[in-house]
Amino acid sequence: MTATETAPEEAPESTVPGPKRLQPYQIAIVVGVAVALVTVASGIAASVFQFHDDSSVTREVFDNIPAWLKVAFYTVIPIVIVYGGFMFAQRMKNWVRGGPDRRDLTPKNAKKRFENLRAGLYMQTLLRDPAAGIMHSMMYFGFLILLAVTTVLEINHQLPESAKFLHGTTYQAYSFVGDAAGVVFTAGVVWAILRRYVQKPYRIRIKTKPEHALILGVLLAIGLTGFLTEGARIAYEGMPAFEKWSFIGYPLAQVFDNLSESALSTTHQALWIIHVLSFVAFLIILPVTMLRHIFTSPLNMYLSDRDRPKGAMKAMPNLMETEMESFGATAIEDFTWKQLLDTDSCTMCGRCTAVCPAHATGKPLDPREIVLKTGEVMAATGDPKVSPPIGVDGDITVSADSVFERITSEEVWACTSCKACDENCPVNIEILDKILDMRRYLSLMESDFPTELGNAYRGMENSGNPWGISNTERADWAEDLEGIEIIDGGDPLTAEYLYWVGCAGSFDDKNKKVTQSMAKLLQRAEVSFAILGPAENCTGDPARRSGNEYIFQMLAMQNIETLDGMGVRKIITQCPHCFNTLGNEYPQLGGNYEVVHHSQFLEELIDSGRLDLTGAKLDERVVYHDSCYLGRHNDVYTAPRNVIGSLAGIDIVEAGRNGTKGMCCGAGGARMFMEENTGKQVNVERSQELLATGATRIATACPFCYVMIDDGVKSQGVEEEDVKVGDLAMHILEAIENAEPVAVTANATETET
Repeated sequence: MTATETAPEEAPESTVPGPKRLQPYQIAIVVGVAVALVTVASGIAASVFQFHDDSSVTREVFDNIPAWLKVAFYTVIPIVIVYGGFMFAQRMKNWVRGGPDRRDLTPKNAKKRFENLRAGLYMQTLLRDPAAGIMHSMMYFGFLILLAVTTVLEINHQLPESAKFLHGTTYQAYSFVGDAAGVVFTAGVVWAILRRYVQKPYRIRIKTKPEHALILGVLLAIGLTGFLTEGARIAYEGMPAFEKWSFIGYPLAQVFDNLSESALSTTHQALWIIHVLSFVAFLIILPVTMLRHIFTSPLNMYLSDRDRPKGAMKAMPNLMETEMESFGATAIEDFTWKQLLDTDSCTMCGRCTAVCPAHATGKPLDPREIVLKTGEVMAATGDPKVSPPIGVDGDITVSADSVFERITSEEVWACTSCKACDENCPVNIEILDKILDMRRYLSLMESDFPTELGNAYRGMENSGNPWGISNTERADWAEDLEGIEIIDGGDPLTAEYLYWVGCAGSFDDKNKKVTQSMAKLLQRAEVSFAILGPAENCTGDPARRSGNEYIFQMLAMQNIETLDGMGVRKIITQCPHCFNTLGNEYPQLGGNYEVVHHSQFLEELIDSGRLDLTGAKLDERVVYHDSCYLGRHNDVYTAPRNVIGSLAGIDIVEAGRNGTKGMCCGAGGARMFMEENTGKQVNVERSQELLATGATRIATACPFCYVMIDDGVKSQGVEEEDVKVGDLAMHILEAIENAEPVAVTANATETET
């Protein structure tokens, strides 16, 4: 009996109501109410029991604070805490407007989850930028310690005389820690004020809003009034010697020491009220300003681990069979709940903006704005409506539940999908996913894409490649080489590896040289491989990255059918885009293969000795340009450097931006097939940076990078004899072949002797 036939019998069991689970927003309210009740209970207990510490080295809690102020304290603080829980709940209701996104905690991801959470709580990711990281850490850890100091004091306040511990040397150490934390916290706030309003780095300056002044003002008030209140209290208590451990409060107390007892009492009470009101103000603005990221950012980091590879886009159902009415993302409900949580987790630090190649070269894209504008639409169209992630101009309105109310298609299409924004975000916000989902909507639902993409789409549909060249020419690069096995898509693969050449390696004149070089290296290493030739189609990467999921699935399914029919299991590819798509995205459609990039394979061949580099030498300075789809999308950084570094005579240098912060060539995200008419060309910007290293050779590991960097170098008037741009395989083969005449001559001389 089939599953369909048994479903009706099983249905009644599935309709039995189970225990109701608390919704996320309800948890926020429960936590708020619980904390408020504990606070109220604490105040009542202290009032009822009135436990007192008789030690001569301690402090009286609420000394000089009249009863009505104590009542006000234990009334207002709980109310504000409940308010905070309620306001957070309102925001969480907006997150759940989004679609499903599996972020369950499992034994497999538990370790990674808690590592991410720890990184968030410990400020580790913020320290990628040392100055900003230390500044934030000072405020964050200083505040947490001050909060802990206050909590410890309140706990000690509730304990009976025999159990109290804040006296003697313990109290003195406690006082010292409190003042030290206050200094660190206040210094961090002052540093933040100077950085934002005096130093004014670009990424901060362009997004400074009035609420930043409010937040920093409240935090500064907490720090300063805390010290002043402490000083007034110590003076009121008669300047006891043991309070010298309060190394800030005690000197400040001397400022108040000349006041009369009445004036001193009034001053202390006034400062205490201001200090408490500063904290109340903090609690009030916490859920409605960017301060909320104190909670949402660590939560976002904890939830960042997902069930798909880093370089893979979100899977979509089979478009040939689905009955979905809309594809991609335009309405807030089209995003996932995690993508909406992202918008409330943003710290507005602008690190994504600072590393975006499109933004750096004058394009309309600012990754931070993608996050914030999505959040604006969510906030304005929610039920209930909530404050936007950060304040916006009053003239800006949102009239419909569509992100394109605030985001233009020009912003979306300017993206090179380099993933620099995601990689450098200190709180793991997934910006690229949002952009690519919007592209899906624009491409599939609105046909709103750059004109040039239409040609690439037609080429992929009709010819199996974005160049629109006949697939019969795919193996033309091999005509002058011997021993290249070309197999028909219907025949079984007898070789160990399938060499997936890719479209650029098959049709682009520059990259044909890469393909030929790689094939020669494989033959030298006696690797058993074959190519598909005309039976190979584009993997569909340009279609998918530009939002055309339909063409991607069409090509992918054809390729998977071919590969599975041949029994292919191991694939070598020189294109990081093919590497990423075949290895990370084809499994979404049932195609599972062992895919290795040619830089990784060459490293293995060299390390094992199968590829002999004896005598291979290049007495030149070489700089390696990181491919985004090899590096940030797949974390392959060392293999290409190890390959080029295996040659004798090499002087390897690094560009200013390298590794995780490497600068994109400008061709990713299907930008290879679009015109670049706005601002400076990305490849020119990157090429200038590479040339500035003084390198005489530039090594690439991606066909798109090779084309873009070579064109960029030549646009600067630099000829090939001055700076040679080429793929790793080209440089390696050249060094090997240059060494062979020397070896032949040496052998001949030896024979004559």
